[in-house]
Amino acid sequence: MAERAAGPELRLHPGREKSLLQRHPWVFSGAIAELRGAPASGDTVAIRSADGRWLARAAWSPESQIRARVWSFDETETVDAAFFDRRVGEAVCARAGFTDAAHTGCRLIHGESDGLPGVIADRYGDVVVLQLGAAGAERWRDAIVAGLRRHTDATCLFERSDADVREREGLPARVGPLYGTLPDAVTLVEDGLVYRVDVAGGQKTGFYLDQRDNRARVRRLARGRETLNVFCYTGGFTLAALAGGAPRVLSIDSSAPALALARDSLACNPQLPAGAAEWRDADAFTELRRLRDAAASFDLIVLDPPKLAPTAHHAEKASRAYKDINLLALKLLRPGGLLATFSCSGGVDAALFRKIVAGAALDARADAAVIGHFAASADHPCSLAFPEGEYLKGLLLRKAR
Repeated sequence: MAERAAGPELRLHPGREKSLLQRHPWVFSGAIAELRGAPASGDTVAIRSADGRWLARAAWSPESQIRARVWSFDETETVDAAFFDRRVGEAVCARAGFTDAAHTGCRLIHGESDGLPGVIADRYGDVVVLQLGAAGAERWRDAIVAGLRRHTDATCLFERSDADVREREGLPARVGPLYGTLPDAVTLVEDGLVYRVDVAGGQKTGFYLDQRDNRARVRRLARGRETLNVFCYTGGFTLAALAGGAPRVLSIDSSAPALALARDSLACNPQLPAGAAEWRDADAFTELRRLRDAAASFDLIVLDPPKLAPTAHHAEKASRAYKDINLLALKLLRPGGLLATFSCSGGVDAALFRKIVAGAALDARADAAVIGHFAASADHPCSLAFPEGEYLKGLLLRKAR
């Protein structure tokens, strides 16, 4: 259904058009001076400056502090089913080189950075998982599904629109098949390793695809290094370390189902030394202290906690937690050892994260140096106009003493 030539409009307060002129795709409630018309949630609205200048076409979200998410900065572009077919096709085409026999999964659509705010689509072999997190994405759900059917050869499309952000958009959770039948066992091949994926109930869409390049890097670093993987989830870094030649990997997570899936993944890879893997169902913060008290030590430690600060409002509390785990990890690290430490919190930027880790090293009395940085893999692009998309950041440290 094509949008009418005239329709609802947002008028901004004077001076609040600057971010849109820089092609940032969000408009917050405080920037809006006037709503003309009566758009329903997810409807398309034109955005104009205080003096009436046309700026963008966006999705209206009356329940969220982000009241509008931009679909297009091109005044001649119509937001209709053909628009979504085109955007989905462009995103899928851009990932053409990311899958092969050794890599059967990748992110196909990455929200704002693919010009589709609130839309995430991940591929695991023949299964594509769709996650819609904004009112506009929900409004055009059928068109997005049609685009994925047309531009992929997936045999199953499954919806995991159950992220917390939907509540802030005034949207109910949606989980279930959109077409095809979800296999009893969904698997992903990454760097030649087979992983089991919990599409229906796992974190995000079932797996942390954004860590693909970082798992490969840990694999290259692991040879001969006794390894600790904290917040291991379904064992992505664990299997990578074992494949790289780690003689022992201790993996800690507080989710019994995640650890069970991790064991299943290890069993899918008979070439890996299963006896070198130890799985521990425990609270990571408590277990790190217990290991410290037991004078345990490791050559390589991976810290990949879940999102601790979804917004800047949560940054102070999250900073304390990040400092705590990094301090403990540095105490457990042997001289010459490596720490791969991550944050996926949007409310903690790279500069703040480095400051937190530096403070942890100081309190741990550890002489450590940054020898590398981590980011999301290239199938998770970050638009230059949308720095919020650069949520995953990490540091590779070497401890001198």
